[in-house]
Amino acid sequence: MYKFEPLLKQTIWGGDKIIPFKHLDTKLETVGESWEISGVKDNETIVANGEYKGKSLNELVRELKAKLVGKENFERFGEEFPLLIKFIDARQNLSIQVHPDDETAHRHGKERGKTEMWYCVDIQKSKSAHPYLYNGLKLQITPEQYKQMVENDTITDALARYEVHEGDVFFIPAGRIHAIGSGCFVLEIQQTSDVTYRIYDYKRRDKNGKCRELHTELAAESIDYSVLDNYRTDYTPTKNEGVELVSCPYFTTALYDLTEPMTLDYSELDSFVILIAVKGEGTISANGEDMPFQMGDTVLIPASTEKVKVEGEIKFLETYV
Repeated sequence: MYKFEPLLKQTIWGGDKIIPFKHLDTKLETVGESWEISGVKDNETIVANGEYKGKSLNELVRELKAKLVGKENFERFGEEFPLLIKFIDARQNLSIQVHPDDETAHRHGKERGKTEMWYCVDIQKSKSAHPYLYNGLKLQITPEQYKQMVENDTITDALARYEVHEGDVFFIPAGRIHAIGSGCFVLEIQQTSDVTYRIYDYKRRDKNGKCRELHTELAAESIDYSVLDNYRTDYTPTKNEGVELVSCPYFTTALYDLTEPMTLDYSELDSFVILIAVKGEGTISANGEDMPFQMGDTVLIPASTEKVKVEGEIKFLETYV
């Protein structure tokens, strides 16, 4: 079992939740993201424990191959780890954006697109507003109408807006417009890709008085213009059993809320498993090894592991490919 040194990203919109949430001893401020497990080039996380301590995630994949990621995953992804795990703390609204699917990304010379999901870990209400986010279109618009709405500052009128509460889940397939709002603290699970097309940034300016670049044409090509009735993932929270949240070609994710010990059987699963603790504390045991597991921890379980025992009062997400 492997833990990694988090990659902390300071941003102009970052807040103050990530450092205490992860029990870190640092004075960094405005930390917007903690990359928990990443194989993205130049942003690889480093193993924090065990015999491979100090090696990057991609070095770990190269050394352990299918033993780490699973036979089918190694054949499918080679030596690139397929998932990127982040915590995101938005003190201000993030830009409205979209990610291309694999086919669109390939046309523009990118390795792959990006499908992702959010689990809301916490919210910070202000005196004037409840935290919200955008996910999906609520109006049927054409690519030309989309461009006009970006130009005249009305694009948010076309978007589905949701008040956010702890435990809310949103699935964001490639092509779906989305944006995290101020006061949202979320866990993000996504394909290993950093391809983002910025649609709208509220005409904000940086310290030099410049607006950030928009990718209007690329976004127009990438957007899924279909309209759904509901973009929130509905589920029924249940104690002491796994509740499936998302199942797609890129990852499967479930939520566990334990008050008693549980053994997770992965003997028939040909994949690594990532466990991400969002509340409480306990321990994980596998292959004769015991590891503390508490709020803010992210643990990578190799595909060669058949059973994992989790003890304690702890809420966590489980994800694999």
